[in-house]
Amino acid sequence: MRIVAAVLGVIVIALMLAEFFVTFMLPRRVRRDPRIARGLIRLFWRPWRVIARQLSASSADTFLGLFGPLALLSELLTWTVGLILGFALLEYAAVGGGFGHGLLFSSGLFLNAEAVSGSTAVHLIALVEAAVAIGVLFIVIGYLPAVYGSFSRRETAVSQLATRAGSPPAAGAILCRAAQRERWRELERDLQGWEEWAAELMETHLSYPILGYYRSQHVNQNWLAALTAMVDVAAFVTAVEAEGESEPAELTFSIGRHALADLALQYRVRYGHAERLSDADFDRLYDAVEEAASRPVGREEARRRLNELRGAYEPKAQGLAEWLALELPPWLRAEDKDELMRLPGVRVGGYGRDLVG
Repeated sequence: MRIVAAVLGVIVIALMLAEFFVTFMLPRRVRRDPRIARGLIRLFWRPWRVIARQLSASSADTFLGLFGPLALLSELLTWTVGLILGFALLEYAAVGGGFGHGLLFSSGLFLNAEAVSGSTAVHLIALVEAAVAIGVLFIVIGYLPAVYGSFSRRETAVSQLATRAGSPPAAGAILCRAAQRERWRELERDLQGWEEWAAELMETHLSYPILGYYRSQHVNQNWLAALTAMVDVAAFVTAVEAEGESEPAELTFSIGRHALADLALQYRVRYGHAERLSDADFDRLYDAVEEAASRPVGREEARRRLNELRGAYEPKAQGLAEWLALELPPWLRAEDKDELMRLPGVRVGGYGRDLVG
């Protein structure tokens, strides 16, 4: 029996350390994810969303916002309890006695609150356990600032986009704002900055998937809406401009599509279906930017190209939105269509007025 306990203890310790290493230290590939951590998050997230649906919009957003930090704490608690349990099995195998006493002894050692006495084997086990506990503590101390630093950079970009695209962000606001030729060139420079942000967001959310569950400070803003709006703009410019005419838009679209595809795979979502841009809204946007574009293609050709580009990323974005309980942005907000399409002198008007929900 004690031999079985020793083998089981080693297995539990190895499993917990492997999960801890992959979760908190290893820059993960898209398909590499700790099974226990992922299982815990998916297990609790489903009922969490069900409860949130019964609440008002603002209360639901607050409730959903609690999940990310609590999920992180639950992961830490799981690894800690698992390690304590594994070392308790080893100590039981070494000295016998009651397992309950060994569990309390292991807990005290892990928390550095228990004096060690007994055989050499117990001393060695206690030494290893104390070293593991200190290592876990130091890694967590370094991990949390990295997570919250990534969250802060993400939210800074989301807030900056709100001043340009409204809240929630709408691609139409940016496109119509850039409908004058001099601003069209400014849009290309903006696209280069968005390309960098999309690449950083993909890297941080693949390395720290828990960030996807952290919500923005404002009810009507979220990182997925910001990313989707950026890809919308890049896709529209790519579709309207002649082949190779707007390289920044093509590059931003490529990295944005890549980010949405990898994140959809990371969170194991089912692709969704969304009809976000009607033919009438497309015509409004095309009319607004046709004269500003350098070498625009024909209306129907642009429509066909945009439909192909949208098919490459919108199902993934919709799947992420459904899983994470986030809202995708509209291409054009209904209350602002007339104002947005006012030419000449297109302006975004009230798009930036509702920033706090």
